[in-house]
Amino acid sequence: MSPRVSVVVPTRDRPDRLAICLAALDRQTVPDLEIVIVDDASRDARAVAAAVAAVPRARLVRGAGRGPAAARNAGWQAAAAPLVCFTDDDCQPVPGWAAALAGRIEAGADAAAGPTRNGRPGHVFAAAAQAIASHLAEATLDPTTGHMSFAPTSNLGCRAEVLPAVPFDERYPLAAGEDRDWCARLVGSGCMLVFEPAALVRHHQELTATGFWRQQVRYGRGAYRFRADHWNG
Repeated sequence: MSPRVSVVVPTRDRPDRLAICLAALDRQTVPDLEIVIVDDASRDARAVAAAVAAVPRARLVRGAGRGPAAARNAGWQAAAAPLVCFTDDDCQPVPGWAAALAGRIEAGADAAAGPTRNGRPGHVFAAAAQAIASHLAEATLDPTTGHMSFAPTSNLGCRAEVLPAVPFDERYPLAAGEDRDWCARLVGSGCMLVFEPAALVRHHQELTATGFWRQQVRYGRGAYRFRADHWNG
């Protein structure tokens, strides 16, 4: 039987965290779900393969080390379901996550996203990073209609038929700005992106002060490219 939902997860050099993510995905309440893990040229490819092999619903796709945008494209191209969800290897979706996103899309939306929350509440840098990312997404939410214009790929789903027309832009080589670009092109094409509050993902970022600074610099560079691509004048 063909899967109802495919979940695509890009990963690189975090096999221990990936195993936790896979365990959360294996607890999803959607029975006919497949998990597509794209290993984006991890140094320890065997560890990634072992983590994937431990979950029967998961299968492995080898990426070329060209970044998460390219890895997500490789993932959805390998996916078999009519609905494709995306999350990251340091995330833990709640058991009803995929079902909640699928329900909103099957009810008529082209894409749906849920809230991503900090999974390490006692960690100041993880909390700060998640607060910034969540604000960027939730500031675009129309509370009357539930429509939004941006959602991070830590918590996102769409119709598979949308992706050939709106693939991820592989000119974004890092995890920075590629999700804003994708959402802008999605909404600009006339597709509907809606918010689903039940589709909760907990994000477990392991950040030092230096790591937080580097992350924000990377985001700034992604924002600069996004501005150059999408703003006129």
